[in-house]
Amino acid sequence: MTLCISLSARPSNNGTRFHNHLYGQLDLNWIYKAFAPTNLEQAIAGVRGLGIRGCAVSMPYKEDVIALVDEMDPSAKAIDSVNTIVNTNGHLKAYNTDYTAIEQLLATNSVPTDYSVLVQGAGGMAKATVAALRDAGFTDVTVIARNEAAGRALAEQYGFSWRAALDGGMADMIVNVTPIGMAGGAGADALSFPPEAIDAAKLVFDVVALPAETPLIRAARAAGKPVITGADVATIQALEQFVLYTGVRPTADQVRAAEEFTRAQ
Repeated sequence: MTLCISLSARPSNNGTRFHNHLYGQLDLNWIYKAFAPTNLEQAIAGVRGLGIRGCAVSMPYKEDVIALVDEMDPSAKAIDSVNTIVNTNGHLKAYNTDYTAIEQLLATNSVPTDYSVLVQGAGGMAKATVAALRDAGFTDVTVIARNEAAGRALAEQYGFSWRAALDGGMADMIVNVTPIGMAGGAGADALSFPPEAIDAAKLVFDVVALPAETPLIRAARAAGKPVITGADVATIQALEQFVLYTGVRPTADQVRAAEEFTRAQ
């Protein structure tokens, strides 16, 4: 049996259910488990030493793990953020499928590139999001981050602006890439953007995948706004991870079945 895992400060069953359901559909003798490491360096050494084939990496480890791998794929190297590690005979290669997910969702939702955008956050997922926005052709993007060094560096890297706080700011699209609204966290019940920013937005995007309906997404739906959810992001990035681990690309029907199984929990 081949083992794949995920490492996160607050692990969920989403990836576990998605991957294991696909393993079952495709009759693969694989299994996927989720872990909350107490020591990241030791956890990655375990991936290498135990022959674990694949390792998903979630907040807050997407940047810290860089020093622990052997090779960075261009998808991860370009944004200095990792969400996927593939182990081939002890050689650990890092990738980033978050970028792919954001890129695809902007395209499939036909988000106009002349939208003004507020991106709240400056961590690994924020890097993937801001890079995807730049590459899609968005030009009016502001990074909102309390950490000036991280926020300013991220914004300037992609030619955008930075602000320390929202301070009444509004935009056509608001994007949350912080843990605010994530189940199990201190801000699980909090809104990552105030009601006035939601009311002013034409599209609301929350990358938090657990729960599928975050406080921000619920508020946006109640206000009649189109949304892109973290669950949407999770499906695409997990699918691309699955392909990297197994070398098999499931059919659209198989992915849909795995997605429905995941969301039915």
